[in-house]
Amino acid sequence: MSNRKTVEGWVGIFVVARVFALGVLAFRVGNLASADVSDGYRVEARFENVGSLKVRSAITLAGVRVGRVAAIHSDPESFQAVVVLNIDGRYKNLPADTSASILTSGLLGEQYIELEPGGAEEPLKEGSRIKLTQSAMVLEKLVGRLLTAFIDKPADNKK
Repeated sequence: MSNRKTVEGWVGIFVVARVFALGVLAFRVGNLASADVSDGYRVEARFENVGSLKVRSAITLAGVRVGRVAAIHSDPESFQAVVVLNIDGRYKNLPADTSASILTSGLLGEQYIELEPGGAEEPLKEGSRIKLTQSAMVLEKLVGRLLTAFIDKPADNKK
């Protein structure tokens, strides 16, 4: 009887350890680790359309992740989407005229923000606003434009 309880105890410990390991793996795969941005600063960018951009989406510079999206909300006066960017402190020398574009990784992948540095001598700082932005490309709108281009095109009536 004692031997059976020992085996059940070890099985229980093993099951708990596996559940814990799966939880850690889920957080790692989901990029939900909290140590992404150290000594960061926040700037804002306004877009006409953010597509499916989400809070915690990556911010990249030349393909290297330099931060995360901290918040997304709508401005009730301009009706634009306001995106708050949390940029890692190691990148405090980004020029003030840096531009931001919403891109998609792959054909139907996750959306992220790509920063492209400008040439200004003054750097971005806490509370700055990125003025040059490129909104997300919405696949449905592109398909709609393509279809209307074919419909509106006059047919050739050569005889």
